[in-house]
Amino acid sequence: MLATMADSESKAPRQLIIFPGALGDLLCAAPAMRFLMARQAPGVAAELMARAELARFAIGRMGFVHGHSIDRREVGQLFASGAKLAPEASAFFSRFDDIRSFFASNDPDFTAALSAATGGRARFYPFRPAGVGHIARLYLDALGAPADTPDAFRLELYPEDLDAAAERLAAAGLAPGGYVAIFPGSGGVEKNWPVENFVALARQLAPPLRPLVILGPAENRLGPAFDALGLTVLSGLDLAEIAAIAHQAAAFVGNDSGVSHLAASAGAPGVAIFGPTDPARWRPQGRVAITHRMPLVMTTVVEVMDKLFDVIERNGSKRLADG
Repeated sequence: MLATMADSESKAPRQLIIFPGALGDLLCAAPAMRFLMARQAPGVAAELMARAELARFAIGRMGFVHGHSIDRREVGQLFASGAKLAPEASAFFSRFDDIRSFFASNDPDFTAALSAATGGRARFYPFRPAGVGHIARLYLDALGAPADTPDAFRLELYPEDLDAAAERLAAAGLAPGGYVAIFPGSGGVEKNWPVENFVALARQLAPPLRPLVILGPAENRLGPAFDALGLTVLSGLDLAEIAAIAHQAAAFVGNDSGVSHLAASAGAPGVAIFGPTDPARWRPQGRVAITHRMPLVMTTVVEVMDKLFDVIERNGSKRLADG
């Protein structure tokens, strides 16, 4: 259970945004969420209901004041077909003055129950809306946002995030701007550039740049390939640490993945390697170069290195100087 403000202590108007997706989905929807927050009257506190890890991460860094797990019991109670609304669900959701749900918008039992719990104060939007163009713009279009509404997003990192990253980097003998963050994993194996290519890329980085490999739980099996070369590998980091480390990198290289979106949202320039998915729809927003080939193995190390050095030359030093 996430630590959140006690409902009984809340006197200010409250907005709840419900979102079901993974990290990359959340960051792509962030401009739409920012638009929803901006349309509220001053003093309205925005709260996020999402996967527990994402809800915790979004507090402060994405403009939310509190987070709730989407797996809490009251959410499940909204799916009970034809049943009387559970008192717990009614008590929890009725405390919000405005609810915007990107979750289960096509489920009639859920939408009816949530509408009943809030006295009609809930609005529903599609998750991963259909259409042509980048998914961030499609979310904004689904809300009826003006065409000039920004569809890029920048995280607001805490000083503590940067301090934690500085400790990690110092322990690894790395300095801000002196490394390239390498993210060799993703949420789907079919989207991963071969690990041997990431290894070859890391070997070609020369001082003053050093490679820093960052692995999530699903990529720990890749560690030995980098360990064998004596490369610096970090694992077990939380999202805030990863964002802060990316923020201080000269650049990053990653697959079509949530962490590539995270790095870009933290302000890092980089290269995102695409294969089966469409970068026109899913590319990380920001100063990110794209490679896109199918089959994915056709993307060469030389091609990625060329794009990497180009984004570093054009963006890296200026970004670090700007903070």
